[in-house]
Amino acid sequence: LSLYKTYQLELIHPSVQAYAEQYSSPEDDLLREISAFTMHNHPGAQMLSGHLQGKVLEMISCMIRPHRILEIGTFTGYSALCLARGLAAGGQLHTLELREEDAKTARAYFDRSVYNDQIILHAGDARDSLAKLEERWDLVFIDADKPAYIDYFNLVFPNVRENGFILADNIFFHGQVLEKEVKGKNAKGIQAFNDYISNRVDIEKVILTIRDGLYLVRKL
Repeated sequence: LSLYKTYQLELIHPSVQAYAEQYSSPEDDLLREISAFTMHNHPGAQMLSGHLQGKVLEMISCMIRPHRILEIGTFTGYSALCLARGLAAGGQLHTLELREEDAKTARAYFDRSVYNDQIILHAGDARDSLAKLEERWDLVFIDADKPAYIDYFNLVFPNVRENGFILADNIFFHGQVLEKEVKGKNAKGIQAFNDYISNRVDIEKVILTIRDGLYLVRKL
């Protein structure tokens, strides 16, 4: 069993998670190293996408073959490397990370990957970075501070191409949005985002019940 089991969210039965990972393509050596390092050294290790979700991100990216990917929330670099596998020839992935230490860790792993020249990491506040980027996004992955999800969505949506995709992570927020009364700023932020996405009519959307929930949105 992988180290990720230690932090497995309780929404998915551990046996189901283990079975799904067993019958999915394995992580490569670099992803395994990132996972092990994060689990042993980072206090927020539960934020790592992990094997199964990472493979889903990779598969979605490979299906889309994006020229431009935006990731809001780099963490230690795992998800960016998964998403980068689907990049079209000459494509780029821009990833934004607030925490300087996490950005430094991720950059060191990017430097060792075959996608080094295609991944551009921006350290600092995501809103500041987004204001400077003039790109047309094919695929966006939002996995940063939860109360700001609606803001992030509205900042990037005008620059997402028609039929482009946005993925938002943690939309169950550890199951807290399932409670009768949603408490805590993060869970409330996610619930507000889920309601906001549900009510929009200019997108198609579906919730993927993997890990802590992924919202998959297509721009009409």
